[in-house]
Amino acid sequence: MSNSEDKPPNNYVESPATDIPTPAVETGTGFGVAPITRRWRREDMLNRGSLALRGLALLFSLLAFIIMASNKHGDWKNYDKYEEYRYLLAIAMLSTLYTAGQALRHVHELSTGKQMLEKRTSAMVDFFGDQIVAYLLVSSSSSAVPLTNRMREGADNIFTDSSAAAISMGFFAFISLALSALISGYKLSTQSYI
Repeated sequence: MSNSEDKPPNNYVESPATDIPTPAVETGTGFGVAPITRRWRREDMLNRGSLALRGLALLFSLLAFIIMASNKHGDWKNYDKYEEYRYLLAIAMLSTLYTAGQALRHVHELSTGKQMLEKRTSAMVDFFGDQIVAYLLVSSSSSAVPLTNRMREGADNIFTDSSAAAISMGFFAFISLALSALISGYKLSTQSYI
């Protein structure tokens, strides 16, 4: 027969329940792979956007240059008789050279992955160059507008239409470079100098 003394003793001891909360795992704290890939995608998007805007600025400034250079229709209808149109032509040519050089540099950097200039120097050249050329474009275009408007009051012909087209291409080139300057300013302000 069995009695309670024949049973083996219960040696199992249960630990008391603790109410200590376990720390929650936080996501998106800025450490790890996901934030790094987001940053790379953002930088890649900024580089491609900057290249696209410079390509547009190149197209518009080249069109402004070609339209104004071919605006010779004899007698008083020659662009070179007016200082404002010569200024527009010169700045369109300067803008074409600058944006072509910058676009080629960006294409080289995106295709090879190698920087032609130091990153900080490149950002400063982009920012200040974009701003200077953009201001020159808006200055030259806005100086030619009053002359074209006065001429259009007297006679609206192919000369004034070509002048207006060159002026509008100059303004479009300015808008493209101004937006590119915003991107360049953002890239310049987010760089670490360590």
